[in-house]
Amino acid sequence: MEKILNAYYMDNARKLHKTVDKILVKYGGLSEKDTDDFYSLANEVFVDAMRRYDHSQSFDVFLYSCLSNKFKTEMTRRNREKRRIDRMCVSLDTPIGDEEESTLRDVIADGNTIERELFEREEGYSKRMLMYLGRLSNLQKDVLRLDAAGFFPGEIRRELHISERQYTDCWAAIHSYRNVSVLLS
Repeated sequence: MEKILNAYYMDNARKLHKTVDKILVKYGGLSEKDTDDFYSLANEVFVDAMRRYDHSQSFDVFLYSCLSNKFKTEMTRRNREKRRIDRMCVSLDTPIGDEEESTLRDVIADGNTIERELFEREEGYSKRMLMYLGRLSNLQKDVLRLDAAGFFPGEIRRELHISERQYTDCWAAIHSYRNVSVLLS
């Protein structure tokens, strides 16, 4: 087992990365961050494969099938998550107000953002802005504040010590139509 471990992790895990790359090339279009995520996942799969390996076949073949199955599962999970997020999206042509003559597109076409509205005002906040802020958790307000200050998503996650999932959930809540709608009425 030690021989297998050394073979895969020699030269900064070069053999493991080559195996992962062979599988990922089938999916195409992955960002560097996604590739890094799959390398991390491969480390977990490798440990599990070492534990479950029964010598009935080549370890290379066994590991490849374990990695391939895990990556398929992960891609399915990611795609399912994207579809869930897509269902939460609201069309820019959604009518707003009682008259339904205005759409969301009409309101946001001027380039104002929640962040700019929130943090660039000289005077106190409007009643609508206070209602909007009241709908956000303290963590969501912190994410919003850091984003308005120019932090990148990774920097925000590190600054607030939150996971990518927590950041995504905060971002979705900050921009959800349910919360933003108080600014539009």
